[in-house]
This record gives sequence, structure tokens and C-alpha cells, in this order.
Amino acid sequence: MSAPDDERRERLPSLLLERLHVREFRNLGRIDVEPAPRLNVIAGNNGQGKTSLLEAIYFAATSRSFRTHRAAELVRHGADVASARARFIERRDALPPLAREQTAAVEQKRCVVRIDGNRPPSLSSFATRSPVVAFHTEELALSTGPASARRTLLDRLALFMDPQSADHRARYAQALRARHELLHRGGGASPQGGAELDAFEELCALHGAALTRARAAAVEALAPELAHAFARIAAPDLTLAARYAPGGASDAAQAREALREHRRRDAHRPSAGFGPHRDDLVLELDGHPARVVASQGQHRALTLSLKAAETAAIASVRGVEPILLLDDVSSELDPDRTAALFTFLGMARGQVFLTTTRRDLIVTPGVPASARRDFHVEGGALS
Repeated sequence: MSAPDDERRERLPSLLLERLHVREFRNLGRIDVEPAPRLNVIAGNNGQGKTSLLEAIYFAATSRSFRTHRAAELVRHGADVASARARFIERRDALPPLAREQTAAVEQKRCVVRIDGNRPPSLSSFATRSPVVAFHTEELALSTGPASARRTLLDRLALFMDPQSADHRARYAQALRARHELLHRGGGASPQGGAELDAFEELCALHGAALTRARAAAVEALAPELAHAFARIAAPDLTLAARYAPGGASDAAQAREALREHRRRDAHRPSAGFGPHRDDLVLELDGHPARVVASQGQHRALTLSLKAAETAAIASVRGVEPILLLDDVSSELDPDRTAALFTFLGMARGQVFLTTTRRDLIVTPGVPASARRDFHVEGGALS
């Protein structure tokens, strides 16, 4: 796959959040927003609800939070139900705009979703209908932190390329836990236990191999976009390369055999020594491990590049530019990197929602006044 063509990116159809209605979500009571088509700056002090507003957009688009896996945490204290309803407009060249309403709600600790009032066929189909990409301060450790964060990034992209990958991931994790528990109980010693172990390893092999193939395809789509984004955001004289380091195998028979061989050792380990739960996305600067050689500024630029590449790869697969949600990123960047970030955003096509405690830092000369809207959040209320 060649480096992305800027002109092609500019011709991509648009996805816009036209209206948002939030009810009893985190510390937000009742919020109704009509955003600008290009840039929306949400300013305010910490703890007032800026991040919660971005989280509500993400929730309405994906049925998930980028801050927690516990749906009950999204419900405002004292309320019974939390909800976020978004009207999205998808514009394609010569076709009339397509409008849809996506609603996600937490009721009795479970999530309920609707598209135009109807239940979608699956959560995956809901989550890929109106793509959004979130970038929050915890992701500044993407290049230096644990491999689990990079696996999550690959899984988000894989979801758009192969929606069944989410099911494979869930089934693999479930079978792997069952295998692990059986091994630790010594259940493989008896004929019955051996048959159970064979069955769980068969599931691990089938779903693990499918997940490995999905992640490999995600890296193939991500890598050229990442190199291109890093050259623009960081320095064109540095070469950034990304490669997939699989912990498992793409062939189910090979995975099945490896799991059988690792039984004795895995029985004494906290987790299995083989499988896609050990995958990583390896990042290299000029052929050297970025984790070791990159400066602090380069790591920050690298993380921005990863998010830019994720956005570009999803845009290529899905056919619309994802909506960007940037949570207080400017507070963690030096002036040079902040300028690079907003220069890049000024050239991007997608709609942007950005939170900040310092509105004066958000200077966007490439965005006309009619395409930008500024909001202020205080005490869970938006003005």
C-alpha cells in the first residue's frame, strides 16, 4: 500500500455530527449541542465536564466509553438512566446527504443502542456506522507503555476491516481463560480433562488464528499511513517503521500444536506463553527501537502520528473521514508539537471536537470562523 495521497484524502466524503443530546451522563445533566462542521473547541477548568462531553459523543457513536469498561459509571449520581443521542450526516459526492440518529443508553447497568429507533444487527455494526477516533492524555504513552494499548489500537482498526474480528477476540479470550483454569486445576491429567483441554485449545487455535490474521491486516493498512503522518508531524529526516510482532500464529493447526506443547509450562504461568494476547506493534526509528532511542518530544509526536494514521486508515476502509475527539492534548505538548498538531488538523478534512483549559492555545488560521465554534463548560453545563 503506497503512502496516502493528500488530494485523494481531500475528496473523501464527510461525516458530521449535526446535533447531540446528552442526558444524565457523568456530571452532565442536560446538554444539547449543535456543533460547527469543522472545529469545536470546548474550554473550561478541570473537572467541569469537558471530557464527559467527548465521552458522550464517543458513546453515542460506538456504545462504549474510552475511559471505562463499566457502563454503570456513566450514569449521573442519583439518576437511573444515562443517554447520548446523536444525529449524524454522511455526505457523498453526487448523492443526497444521508442522515441517521444513533442512541446509546445505560439502563440498569446494561447498554441499549438504537439506529433510527431500531436495534442494529450487532454492536459491531453500530460501532462502525459513524467512525470516531478519540485521543486522550493517557494515550500519550502509546509508544512507551504496555503492548495492550497498541493491541487495542489494532483491534479498533481491525473492527472496520473485518467486523467479525471482535467476535473472534471475545471468543479467544473466553476459551483461553477456560484453558488456563483447567490447567491450573490439573484438569488435563484425566481422559475427561484431556478432552476438555483439547476442546478449549481448538477454540483458542481457531479464533486466535483469525484474530492474528485480522491484526496483521490492520498493521499492513496502518504502517504506510503512520510513516507519512510522522514525516509531517515530527521530522522528515527521520524514518518511522511499524511491524507486527505476533504472539500466536495465523494458521490454526500450527496454533493448536503450539498450545499443546506449552501445556506443562503454562500450568505454572500467570498467562499462556503463546497466543495473540502477546501480540505487539513494534515501532522503530531509523531501524532502532523507538522505545529506547526516541526523545520525549519524539514519543509525543509518534503518538500523535499513531492517532493520525488510525484516522487515515479508517477513512480509507470506511469511506468517510472519522470524527476526531481530542481531549486536552495541547496541555501535554511543547509549543512546537502543539503548532504541528494544529497545522495538521488545519489540513485534515474531518470534524474535530477538542477540549482545553486554555482557549488561547487553540490558534487555527486554516479554519474559517464560520467553521469553528467555541463552547464553555462549567459545572456540567454548556454555554
